[in-house]
Amino acid sequence: MTVVGIDDTDSRETGMCTTYAAAQLADAVRDAGGTVDRVLLVRLNPAVEHKTRGNAALAVHTDLDADRATALVRETLSLARTDDPKTNPGAIVADCAPDAVPPQVAEFTLDAIREIQDHVTATTLADFAGFARVERGNGRGLVGALAAVGAWAALSDWTYEHIAYREQSRWGTERDVDAERVRAAADAHYPAVWDTVDHESGYPVCVPRTPCPILYGIRGDDADACRAVADAIDGEPVADSATFLTNQGTDVHLQDAPLGEVREDSAFRVTGTVVAPPETRRGGHVFLTLADGDARLQCAAFEPTKRFRDRVRALREGDRVTACGEVSDGTLKLEKFAARELVTTERVTPTCPDCGGSMSSAGRNQGYRCRDCDTSADGKVERPVDRVLEPGWYEVPPVARRHIAKPLVRGGFDGPTHPER
Repeated sequence: MTVVGIDDTDSRETGMCTTYAAAQLADAVRDAGGTVDRVLLVRLNPAVEHKTRGNAALAVHTDLDADRATALVRETLSLARTDDPKTNPGAIVADCAPDAVPPQVAEFTLDAIREIQDHVTATTLADFAGFARVERGNGRGLVGALAAVGAWAALSDWTYEHIAYREQSRWGTERDVDAERVRAAADAHYPAVWDTVDHESGYPVCVPRTPCPILYGIRGDDADACRAVADAIDGEPVADSATFLTNQGTDVHLQDAPLGEVREDSAFRVTGTVVAPPETRRGGHVFLTLADGDARLQCAAFEPTKRFRDRVRALREGDRVTACGEVSDGTLKLEKFAARELVTTERVTPTCPDCGGSMSSAGRNQGYRCRDCDTSADGKVERPVDRVLEPGWYEVPPVARRHIAKPLVRGGFDGPTHPER
């Protein structure tokens, strides 16, 4: 068996896509007489600076021998858009079964999903394991390539994405996809297929807006359901398609940590108490602060999360919350949160039992008195608070979700969930 990892063949400016390169490599393997067991699409740390939006690396599992696979990889890397100086392709060819990689490589995969890794570490580890390397430019793509090689041994929660590719003459032009057919197909196969359409805005999330070769990508927990949705979509011709096994929608990037131990450029699941009312700032971004003992952490729901911000605004001082998201510049960028304990009462100035008016302070530590009726009260009283929120999990809408973040509809969360569609 041979495992080929590949990364960083695409460009923000000029298009291409590493999933397309991997699909072409898989086709080349089959044309060479090899068998492809699976192709993995592995989402890595979303906080990495040098990435396109999804930060994906790919792995092809084949029975083709390593030398022949390496030759095909060299041909495949010619697809990379190296006219963009930020594109630095890399590939790793491992002469072993996917579940037999050295444990250090599997550990590297998890580290690459949760932390920032570097080219030197990836190169050293690949050489130690005896893996072949193919690289262009500064070879930064070797980091993702090695992480993709170790993914099968490192990860256990897998989903699917079926991707349709455009004819090359159409790359960079506006996509022709019947959005109404997308919505109907998505509804017919929900929840096995998810994050296809943002129902609030009507936007087909599965259709990218970049100049890449992808026409649409259908994600879900069932490969056949993903393909069925794709088959029901009308639009421009499909030049090629492939179904990938992926760690999308799994939350594998999140690390559980005390509030005071979060680090920059990683993603965490933390729990704390709201210590100041949520504040809407310029641009429509909503901020709040969580505390746990002496530790404080600012959290933010940014404008692109749309209606999710209303859920954040509904939080109050004293609410106990679990928050999930990437930490950068000292702020946790909210992907979802769980309302654990909600404040249900507040202390207010007492009302006069005789006239119904609001009492006034009778002086420091002297309680309250009604000036008209001369009735008194010892202090403030408890009053029920009407809450819009219910206990449970709330998430950003599909249009704002990171590829690796787990949608609530997939289940497995501790407590009630309030999924977005």
